Amino acid sequence: MVIVSILLVIASGLTHAIWSLFTKSSRNKSVFLWSIIMVTTVVLLPFLIRELWVHPLSLASYGLLLLSAALQSAYALLLARTYNMGDLSQIYPIMRGTSTLFIPIVGVLFLRESLSLYGWLGLLCMVIGFVSLSGIFTAKKTGKVSAASIKPFLMALCVGLVTTCYVFVDKLNLQHISAISLLEVTNIGFVAALTPIVIASKQLRMEWKLNSRIILLGAILNPGSYLLFLFAMKYAPVAHISPIREIGTVFATILGIVILKEKQGKQRIMCSILITIGIFLIGFFG
Repeated sequence: MVIVSILLVIASGLTHAIWSLFTKSSRNKSVFLWSIIMVTTVVLLPFLIRELWVHPLSLASYGLLLLSAALQSAYALLLARTYNMGDLSQIYPIMRGTSTLFIPIVGVLFLRESLSLYGWLGLLCMVIGFVSLSGIFTAKKTGKVSAASIKPFLMALCVGLVTTCYVFVDKLNLQHISAISLLEVTNIGFVAALTPIVIASKQLRMEWKLNSRIILLGAILNPGSYLLFLFAMKYAPVAHISPIREIGTVFATILGIVILKEKQGKQRIMCSILITIGIFLIGFFG
């Protein structure tokens, strides 16, 4: 089942990178994100209602679900702003790499999970690769570090911290509710946060007119990505599989180079190789 979990997580990373590319290419990031999540929210709502009706939860369990929704609300607001600030190849590694750093540490400290020496070495390789891909070191060498370059980094860092939090809360929630219903709870929180912004923008019709097909495809890839990850968490410790999901960073970097024509160099290729090495160390020897 460990191999199955690894394959599920790699697929999760790929789908996450693709819908992130769609978001970066959209006209209004908040409207686009709201649209793709709203489609899934409407489809999955009957599943959530039925499950909670047939299998009511304790008050504490409902509190955890509410916490998941609240964290997703914060994630939605930060994510939309971050995509407006930086390149996909700059912000994506930071958003994903932050959780890679903290999730195994918290998993070991509080969830009684463990990583081998090879696992920690792989984690170190991945973190170095993520930080290098962020472009911070390059900016320092050229002397062009400014508020404009630091702000996307800080916003992406906040997204990563929120991601770390909701992954652990969702890990606890999976003990009481199915992955599909949990996904719907997080969707509700996501949509609720962006709804006032979407209404105020008055650009919903325009976004659908320009990107209707991409929105519908994103509506499949977005929940599909996290759903694959939720299923994987049922069969393997979160400290082992969560870093493997960050292979999406490699996919996103390639998409940024090929599709968005973002400026890249040999350093980014080397970082991608380093990340891949880290992924295999954690996946097979961690």
